[in-house]
Amino acid sequence: MAPPSAVSPDHVTNGDSTPSYIAPHEPGISESKAKVQMPKFPGPPEFSDKYAERDYLKGRLAAAFRIFGKYGFDEGVAGHLTLRDPVQRDTFWVNPLGVAFSLIKKSDLMQVDHDGNIIDGGKVRLLNAAAFMIHGAVHKARPDVLCAAHSHSIYGRSFCSLGRKLDMITQDSCAFYDDHVLYESFNGIVLAEKEGNDIAACLGDKKAALLQNHGLLTAGRTIEEAVFWFISLEKCCQAQLAADAAAGGRGHETVKIHDYDAALTYKTIGTPHAGWFSAKPLFDVIEKECGEDYLQ
Repeated sequence: MAPPSAVSPDHVTNGDSTPSYIAPHEPGISESKAKVQMPKFPGPPEFSDKYAERDYLKGRLAAAFRIFGKYGFDEGVAGHLTLRDPVQRDTFWVNPLGVAFSLIKKSDLMQVDHDGNIIDGGKVRLLNAAAFMIHGAVHKARPDVLCAAHSHSIYGRSFCSLGRKLDMITQDSCAFYDDHVLYESFNGIVLAEKEGNDIAACLGDKKAALLQNHGLLTAGRTIEEAVFWFISLEKCCQAQLAADAAAGGRGHETVKIHDYDAALTYKTIGTPHAGWFSAKPLFDVIEKECGEDYLQ
């Protein structure tokens, strides 16, 4: 017999017979109590000076590369993160090809337009063609996207070989409930404009894509959001690979979260602000470990 739902109408707790939709992670908590307990989280800094904003965001992008390097998301020269320039919004900043993620500094980043021309950058000005084709298409199709992230992480690319989307089997996977897609094609390294456009079209208004036989792609309104979604999606892939293997070995299937509960959970952990705030500790640690080296 299934356990009673935490939000079932006949479930009375805290002296309140009305189910709470405010704090789905606290079964049965009343809305009034939830409002008292939920803190008001900070948000991204705001700038009146777009050039100051550019300088700050380039520093955050450099930190994002350091985080990817720490998590082992670099392999050879594969992988890229991009930042829409706040001054010239039809251009974006990207890592130079061949510079290790763990060594990238703010001054290393390259500014590229949608024709593939390098406008600004550091000493190394080698542009990854796949980065341009994929990210250029995403930034062009999605004006709301500030940052996009793609890398050939081990669990992500393993899961992408299955040709399927995530199952909602954990609380964390619910952050991607109805907010990720499967790009069901692989035509080698993305060097053609058409495939970049096809990937962007498949992504649509979602925050993540599983690129079949390739790897993960995430997008966000902030750098922090895109970074956190990538790390979380990678871990969700790892969790499902392990859970599917364990369940299959016992002749069973994993237990899926009900659509209704997954949708409620998404409202708490799957929003752009939740993604931004969840990444804050990652950036704090990198700042502590690297000092100001990445800001050079």
